Amino acid sequence: MDLRLPALRGPRRWAATAAAAAVVVLAGTGVWTAAASDDAPQVHRADRVMAMGGGVRIDTSYFTADSGGGRRPAVLLSHGFGDNKDSVRQQAEDLARDGYAVMTWSARGFGRSTGKIGLNDPKGEVADVSRLIDWLAKRPEVELDKTGDPRVGIAGPSYGGAISLLTAGYDDRVDAIAPAITYWNLADALFPNGVFKKLWAGIFVNTGGGCAKFEAQLCAMYDRVAESGKPDAQAVKLLEERSPSAVGDRIKVPTLLLQGQTDSLFPLGQADAAAKAIRANGAPVDVDWIAGGHDGGDMEVDRVQARVESWFDRYLKDESGADTGPAFRVSRQAGQADNDGTVRLTGADSDTYPGLSDAMRPVALAGREQTFENPAGANPPAISALPGLGDAGGLAQLSSLGVGVSFDFPGQFAAFDSKPFAEDLQITGSPSVTVHVKSTSEDAVFFAKVYDVGPGGSQPLLPSQLVTPVRVEGAKAGKDVTITLPAIDHEVDDGHRLRLVLASTDLAYASPTTPATYTASVKGDLRVPAPLGEDTAAAPLPSWVWWLPLAGAVVALALVLTGRRRTATPAPDPELADVPLQITGLSKRYAKSADRYAVRDVSFRVEKGQVLGLLGPNGAGKTTTLRMLMGLIKPDGGEIRVFGHAIRPGSPVLSRVGSFVEGAGFLPHLSGRENLELYWKATGRPPEDAHMDEALQIAGLGDALSRAVRTYSQGMRQRLAIAQAMLGLPDLLILDEPTNGLDPPQIREMREVVIRYAAAGRTVIVSSHLLAEVEQSCTHLVVMDKGRLVRSGPVGDIIGGGDTLLVGLASDISDPVVEKVADLPDVESAVRTEGGLLVRLAPPAPPTVGSTVGSAAAEASGPGATGPRASGATANAGEPGGVTESGGVTEPGGVTDRSASLLVELVRLEVPVASLGPHRRLEDAFLTLIGGS
Repeated sequence: MDLRLPALRGPRRWAATAAAAAVVVLAGTGVWTAAASDDAPQVHRADRVMAMGGGVRIDTSYFTADSGGGRRPAVLLSHGFGDNKDSVRQQAEDLARDGYAVMTWSARGFGRSTGKIGLNDPKGEVADVSRLIDWLAKRPEVELDKTGDPRVGIAGPSYGGAISLLTAGYDDRVDAIAPAITYWNLADALFPNGVFKKLWAGIFVNTGGGCAKFEAQLCAMYDRVAESGKPDAQAVKLLEERSPSAVGDRIKVPTLLLQGQTDSLFPLGQADAAAKAIRANGAPVDVDWIAGGHDGGDMEVDRVQARVESWFDRYLKDESGADTGPAFRVSRQAGQADNDGTVRLTGADSDTYPGLSDAMRPVALAGREQTFENPAGANPPAISALPGLGDAGGLAQLSSLGVGVSFDFPGQFAAFDSKPFAEDLQITGSPSVTVHVKSTSEDAVFFAKVYDVGPGGSQPLLPSQLVTPVRVEGAKAGKDVTITLPAIDHEVDDGHRLRLVLASTDLAYASPTTPATYTASVKGDLRVPAPLGEDTAAAPLPSWVWWLPLAGAVVALALVLTGRRRTATPAPDPELADVPLQITGLSKRYAKSADRYAVRDVSFRVEKGQVLGLLGPNGAGKTTTLRMLMGLIKPDGGEIRVFGHAIRPGSPVLSRVGSFVEGAGFLPHLSGRENLELYWKATGRPPEDAHMDEALQIAGLGDALSRAVRTYSQGMRQRLAIAQAMLGLPDLLILDEPTNGLDPPQIREMREVVIRYAAAGRTVIVSSHLLAEVEQSCTHLVVMDKGRLVRSGPVGDIIGGGDTLLVGLASDISDPVVEKVADLPDVESAVRTEGGLLVRLAPPAPPTVGSTVGSAAAEASGPGATGPRASGATANAGEPGGVTESGGVTEPGGVTDRSASLLVELVRLEVPVASLGPHRRLEDAFLTLIGGS
């Protein structure tokens, strides 16, 4: 893996028969022996040109070292765009000396290899790599997993990193990969948010030797987009088909992702998308943010190559003691640069990968609505990054040294500033902000960036020289746009402030050439991610951990002497001993905020045998509620009781709770049963308490339990994870998005698993976005929105309780008329849907018996209560906007009289009513409950 060059140099699987004809060795140009020290084995290199079919010839080198004749794993090393096999020769020799059989090759169109450049075409470059694996499988010195299946890993930077990901998706013989500074979705990299990254695209074509060196359809696509300045759907499709994201659900091997911080071509978000997708498949994934990138900087060659080798030692040689490093690492500058400009680096790491938007914090921005111009011809353009200057250091390298080199032309941008910070602010991830944009043209294109501004406005610095391009279609009418800004790792010093800039032009991108006027304002705060280690996984243990036990003993003694006044856990409530879950007044504030809540005053209750669906849009507070329920985070208010016991971190009653959250990390080379046995052994509980056979029978994995997990489909991995959560047959089972990534038959199987588990009187809570699936598998629902409970009760009551009506329309109506319907006295909301309007009626006056509002409702939910609240999930109604549950007594005339009244009002508003009746789809009921948000 040549990481020294920061420029570009930097659906079924292929079956054995799909690799086409056997590889033909056309020429062996020589066998060479590399010089070695006295104690290092000699490395032998054999150069060959191989025929791949269709007249394509691939130039290869094969490296082995004297190792006593035993078989060894193989490694394929790929090169960056514009380079050839010679760029990774040194790393190949190093790996060969350490016991690997290593093959390098020049990709199509590079070096001495022939053929057109296909940008990793699955039928071209990817198929070539599968044929190289075929060749390795026939080598007597290469270790085999089975006949025709060598033990093999792939590594490489940039273009070569993508081929490692793609091959892992198309060829299941690949066992581990280590891609660096590469892309997950090439269309997203070159056309981010629908904006053409013209300079980098031009460098691609130029570095490849001109458009004629590429496949004809790629050349035609480039000419078309470069001329129009706007990517079309055909161009996006062409690049997406050649991207690892196209086979993301098939990449199930241990993956080390190394991504550059100074990289405007393939920014950190590309690795983040890859990490999420591959981890969702159940494979181990580590993420390393290196200091350099395609825009320059320190590529940390020695450290990175050492980590890649350790990764392969662990997953190819099966060395369990190999140090693969932390789950997440980020390189940082240590102090000021030396006199010669050298930047010394250090690193921060975490035991879990935090993603790009972990524990977001608000930063208030000031500034009124502002107007700025997109000049004719988009000229002069603002300057951020200058692609192609990587070898010369690049603007990003200057940025890392604290030198601000960006420039925005007056009148061509809007700016919104925060207040100066009282203390240092570390940003690790992607800030986000919502803005309102209007344009005198139909479409608007602008570039969002966040500067670090020194005291008095001095030295504005654009971290890593990164911007987010945004295309807003239909901007003439005005639109709210939520912008995810580039991921960075940057410390803002105290006394500095952040400045959000929206610029109409950028040198690296194509902007509309027609002049236009843009108007912009911010809608709310800038959101910045928490520092590494804050509200995330713990950092590595500091030195004081060694004297911590002694200090802990002293503190424990002090607590005993003071009567343990502060942390007494509430006593169990015997009257709730048979109630799986009761939540009362639960609240959780956002970090460092006194009045902004992720969850606000939520109360509900779940009984035995129920399958409860927890629903809500993104940001509703579902995951926060589940994390509090499992004791992972502490609430700021309220109480959670499981079988009468108050939940605290480490509460013994949590042994009666099983959970499946964000997937399970299985060891791919162990069987399904071995993974479960290893997990249960780690809990320290007796083997007989696992009820292994019962859990596996419910999960329905059958004979697959004896196979290696690496061979499992996504559905089988999900069921194995559910089986792990069911070990010990917990009385309360919590499943967070258990059907993610499953196809319809697998979803049906998962539904049957959940229903079978609850059939024995156990309780299941399912958080899911698949409303049709929730409707079929759940008995009760809790609906949340904006941190509050909106509705709860039996599924039938919420879907068909009579308060949701479908108004069929003979013809379409205007938005003002829809708003008038929503403003009618007995209407709570009205939203468009297929076939008409969904109208939710306002709750009727409280009946004299049944469910009640306020404190009476809380009393009704207690032990011995009768009616819907005692038998179902109960709703919080202790403040304005609280919920009165459906059921109980229906007012005289019921919904029929209210429907008739609504019909009269609709006719008065001249709404062309074709039909009117109750609507019973959960999806539409859900939309009316959350107001279509």
